[in-house]
Formats: sequence, C-alpha cells, structure tokens
Amino acid sequence: MKESNNKTHILVVDDDQDIRDLLSDYLTNYQYQVSVAKDGTEMQAILDSGNLDLVLLDIMLPDEDGFTLCRKIRSQSDVPIIILTAVDNETDRVLGLELGADDYQIKPFNPRELLARIKAILRRRGDSGSSSLSVVEQHKIYEFADWKLDTTARHFFSPDNVEITLSSGEYDLLLTFLQRPGRVLNRDQLLELTRHREADPFDRSIDVQVSRLRQKIETDPKHPKLIKTIRNGGYMLTAKVKAV
Repeated sequence: MKESNNKTHILVVDDDQDIRDLLSDYLTNYQYQVSVAKDGTEMQAILDSGNLDLVLLDIMLPDEDGFTLCRKIRSQSDVPIIILTAVDNETDRVLGLELGADDYQIKPFNPRELLARIKAILRRRGDSGSSSLSVVEQHKIYEFADWKLDTTARHFFSPDNVEITLSSGEYDLLLTFLQRPGRVLNRDQLLELTRHREADPFDRSIDVQVSRLRQKIETDPKHPKLIKTIRNGGYMLTAKVKAV
C-alpha cells in the first residue's frame, strides 16, 4: 500500500545506526519513503501502521533476532522481506527463506545492488509474471488440481475454497510454474524468472521456496505429486492448468 504521497514505503530494521542512516539517505534519494527501526519494538509500531511495501531486515538484532521478527512479520502480512545477512553465512540465508523472506542481501553490500533487488521485488509485485525466458500469455485466473490463483487480487484458494497466504516469493514461484505447466525448469531459470538474477554455485534459495510452496499445496510434501523434482533437471508442475 502507498502513503497519500504515493511513494513506495520501505522499512529498514537494523541496530547499526550508520546502516540505517546510509539506507535511509540512499533510498530517499530514489524517491522512496523510508522508515527505520533499531529493534523489534520499533519495527512492530511501524508495522501496525499498515502501509509498508517492503522490509529490509537485519538478522543480528539486540532483542529479538531477525529470524524471530521475520516469522512475526510473515504471520501478519505478505509484505516482501529482504534479509540482510553476514558474508558467506548460508545457514542464515536458508533459514531466512524458510521463514518466509523473499530474498537476501549479503553484508557488506553495495547499495546499488540492494536497490536492484528492491526494484526487482517491487516490479514483480506490481506486475507479476511479466518477465520470462520466453513470451508467456498473461491471464487473470489460474486453476490446477482444484486450486485457484487470482492474479488480479493476488488471492490463492485451496480446493476447500479457503484462502491461503503466500509470501511474495512463493507467489512469484507458483505463478512461474502455472505459466509453464509440464515444463522442466532448472534452478538458474527459476531464479532468473522470479528474481531476475543468476544463481551462485551454492544458492539454495529456490529449493527452499519450492519446499515452502509444497508445504502449502501438496497432500504429502515429502512425496510431492504437483511439483515434481526432476533428477538432474530441476522442477516441474505436473498438474493440468486452466488459465482464463
């Protein structure tokens, strides 16, 4: 949601004042509205205002750590979350994604790289599914195995017609599969399609997102039938898709 001034609202949660000031000044120069918080208490007060478009969340915080706060945010909202994590700490990255974060940025970081990630997430959120390796026809509603995704309102309904909450990353991944049913997509392709960047050799973020999505749509996530793992290939949505 936007403020009355129509600026995209970003919350920076970091206990390092230098980083808060750096990101606030840098993002403000790009016409974003920026709020800052040094801990979970200040974060919650801003969350309660209900008008955020994206959260930048540090992992190492003085009271509740970033993992706890990520879980808390995700229980309240599907607002996109980018976690800020230490160099080469794969455990932090994977755990953050498992808790519902949409992307990560390794510290120390170049503000321009972080800005690119922010823009990519916000672009996908405002124009979901517009990027692809090949041209994909856009539809408003996708139905598969009695599930239904309404892309106009970003609503996802179970076979029992119960609305299921998806994080921004889960939504992008599901939409990517629905636009390409029966097609094997490897990790590099999925990362390019959902996040507009290349994978590094140890990037497990797509595997984590697939696992989270399976937890929500598969009857038995350990033996998935809708999103199959293709050995030495990647992943494939096996269900028939009706798009209107």
